[in-house]
Amino acid sequence: MLTIKKQKGIFDYLIYIASILGPIMTVPQAYTIWSSKSADDVSLITWVTYTILSLVWLLYGILHKERPIIVLNILLLVVNTAVVLGVLVYS
Repeated sequence: MLTIKKQKGIFDYLIYIASILGPIMTVPQAYTIWSSKSADDVSLITWVTYTILSLVWLLYGILHKERPIIVLNILLLVVNTAVVLGVLVYS
């Protein structure tokens, strides 16, 4: 049986993996927009909202000194901004 401390340590490790995988899942959308030079089926409102929410979560993470939240939302801001810029350029 794992102790609470070991369980927490495992979960702390897994959250960093999730913090990296989440933004990686957005990269194909940004890549598709920029490589095809088309954003016809992409919602600007949705991606601007995702970007704003990432900024809010980033500020929350900074205020509460929660490194996984900070890492995740810095990465999300980068890829979400790439999508938003792609939509603005190619719509």
